[in-house]
Amino acid sequence: MSRQRLLALLTALAVAVGIALLGPMTTTASAATCAASWNSSAVYTGGSTASYNGHNWQAKWWTQGETPSTGGSGVWSDQGSCTGGSGGSGGGSSCDYPAWIAGRAYVAGDIVKYTNGSYYKASHDNPGYDPTISTWYWDPYTCGGGTTPPTNGSFVVSEAQFNQMFPNRSSFYTYSGLTAALSAYPGFTTTGSDTVKKQEAAAFLANVSHETGGLVYVVEQNTANYSHYCDTSRSYGCPAGQSAYYGRGPIQLSWNFNYKAAGDALGIDLLNNPNLVQTDPAVAWKTGLWYWNTQTGPGTMTGHNAMVNGAGFGETIRSINGSIECNGGNPAQVQSRINAYQSFTSTLGVPTGSNLSC
Repeated sequence: MSRQRLLALLTALAVAVGIALLGPMTTTASAATCAASWNSSAVYTGGSTASYNGHNWQAKWWTQGETPSTGGSGVWSDQGSCTGGSGGSGGGSSCDYPAWIAGRAYVAGDIVKYTNGSYYKASHDNPGYDPTISTWYWDPYTCGGGTTPPTNGSFVVSEAQFNQMFPNRSSFYTYSGLTAALSAYPGFTTTGSDTVKKQEAAAFLANVSHETGGLVYVVEQNTANYSHYCDTSRSYGCPAGQSAYYGRGPIQLSWNFNYKAAGDALGIDLLNNPNLVQTDPAVAWKTGLWYWNTQTGPGTMTGHNAMVNGAGFGETIRSINGSIECNGGNPAQVQSRINAYQSFTSTLGVPTGSNLSC
């Protein structure tokens, strides 16, 4: 055997013995450094990278505005967890999550920054529902440097004041049901000065009082109208029955399309289960808050915006009944609402503000 070959064999043997003695060679894997944080307005081409939710992601082709995830169109490829860098881990201490965008699809686990600075994590896939409205689809999320969503804490109307406002109310309209519903709309009676907060509560409750005869009526009294509230032109129809969408609750929610819209916003299937509005006090109150906070009706703004932006109580009437009552349509009905509002602001110890009529 040649000397060179002998040396080669001895070297190979030494290496083998070393491996046997030391065990398998191991390396300590460390998470990659996070790439720049994903930006909803940035354009990413194939091969581009971005970090999101503590992971690096790589675009397979051109994309813009699609949140990195393993779902969606499949444009993003998960490159594994990352730390540090401009992306941070799980948002880092700066909570650098993208802004929520209405109408953009999200998948369970996505974290967004809402317009009020609070963070929310998607608990279910959804097509861009508002985190402060569709609470079934989103959960409040707290991270380093972030904020927690505003909460109502104690309602600006005490239970004693509520009972004073509605001495003859139905037992269905409970104070606890109302306070349980407040979490669906964190901005309600928590926006602006203490006076504005109480004025908004008085305005909402005054309109509700007018609609229900002082919270006496849970359902519409004229049963002859019940079959009229099914708009058969809607693709989803009236699965609960032609006569199932009559007025219920504090705003007397009516029509199949309103039950669907309110249910979609609240994460409750009211299209198939409209009776929930007359059997669950919290659901009933949520439908009232849904209309107040999100619907302009025949008016030009929501009731919430009318009160917090100084338009006045009269604009809330317009948002509910428009020309049916306003502009001389039915001045007696308008005055009835105003009377209730004046009474309730007095109970809460705040002025009425201007522009009471419409």
